[in-house]
Amino acid sequence: MKSTQFNVGDWIRVRSKEEILKTLDGNGQLDGLPFMPQMFQYCGHRLKVYKRAHKTCDTITGNYKSRRMSYAVHLEGVRCDGQAYGGCQADCLIFWKEAWLKRADEPAVSEDPRESRGGTSGCSEEDVWAGTKTPETQNAADPTYVCQVTQLLAATHPLSSFDLRQYAEDLASGNVGVRQMVCGFIYIGYRSLVNAGIGLGRPLRWLYDSFQRLRGGVPYPRKRGKIPLGAKTPNVVLRLQPGELVRVKSHDEILATLDAGNRNRGLVFDAEMVPFCGRTFRVLKRVTRILDEKTGRVTEFKNPSIMLEGVVCEARYSECRLFCPRSIPSYWREIWLERVSVADVLNKDISGSQSPAERSALR
Repeated sequence: MKSTQFNVGDWIRVRSKEEILKTLDGNGQLDGLPFMPQMFQYCGHRLKVYKRAHKTCDTITGNYKSRRMSYAVHLEGVRCDGQAYGGCQADCLIFWKEAWLKRADEPAVSEDPRESRGGTSGCSEEDVWAGTKTPETQNAADPTYVCQVTQLLAATHPLSSFDLRQYAEDLASGNVGVRQMVCGFIYIGYRSLVNAGIGLGRPLRWLYDSFQRLRGGVPYPRKRGKIPLGAKTPNVVLRLQPGELVRVKSHDEILATLDAGNRNRGLVFDAEMVPFCGRTFRVLKRVTRILDEKTGRVTEFKNPSIMLEGVVCEARYSECRLFCPRSIPSYWREIWLERVSVADVLNKDISGSQSPAERSALR
C-alpha cells in the first residue's frame, strides 16, 4: 500500500511548472495519471489538502468498485473547469501526485522530484496540451479527450472492499472520523441483514425509518421508485438558474418520480443523494454537457440537470466504494427540487439546524 505523506488539513505548495514537467512522460502523465493544462495555474500556490486520494471509485466500467491510487491527494476547492475538455461541466476534483507538491514550509530549493518518484525524461507544456486528446483526433471537430477521469483505470489498481488497510488509512489520514466510520459499518451490516432473504426486509426498513425519524436522521436510503420499468417518468420545468435557493424534496416525494430502477428520464437518483432530501441549497449551475469517462467524448444532456452548491457524494451507503474521497457532485432533476426564498426558510425556523453548506446558502 503506497501512500502519500500528506494528511487532511496539511498546507502544501504546488511545485513550479519546470519541476512538474520533469516528472511527466511524453504524454504529460505520471504513473498513468495526466497532469491537466488547467493545473498549471496553481503552480506556486499555497493550498490545503482536502482528502488523501489513496482510493477512488471506478465510474468507467459501471461497477463503481474501489480502485487504489498511490501518492495522491485532492486539494481544497480545486476542481476541473473543463475548458480543455470541450467545456465539460462535471466539476471533478483534481488528483495531485505527491511529486507535484511540497510542504508549504519546505525551502524553495529541494530535491529533484524525479529522484523520489522514478522520474522520466520529462515533457513540454505543449506535450501536456497535446495529451488532452488522443493522437488520432488531435485536429478532429469532435475529438476523443484524455483526462484524469478517463485514465483512472490506467492510473489505479483494483481494491477489495475487504482490504481493511484502506479503512485504517481513511482514519490515519483524516479522510474519515471515527463516528462516520462506525456509522458506515453499522449501516453496511444492517443492509446485509435487510437483504439476507429471510423475510425481514420490510420490517427492518420500517424499523430503520422509525428510529431515524425519532432522531431527525436520514431514512433508509435504498428504496425502489414507484413507477414501473418502461413507463414514462414525470417532468417539471423550473428553469432554475445559478444562485437560486431551492429545497430538495423529501425522499418519498422523489421516489414517486422514479421508476423501479430509480431513474427519472434516464438519470439515476442514488442512495448517496438521500441525506440531502428536505434540505436547502443554492443552485451552482445547470449541467448540459459532460465528458463520458468510458468513451472520452463530450455528451450533451437531453434534459439539463442541476448541480447544487456543496452537494457531493459522501460514499456513506455503498459498501463497494465506502468512504471514497472523490466527492463527485450530484446531478438533480428539477422535479426533485422546489424554489424557496430566504424568508420561507427563516419563517419555518429551520436554519439553526442547517449544515455549513446550507447556512452558506442563506447568506
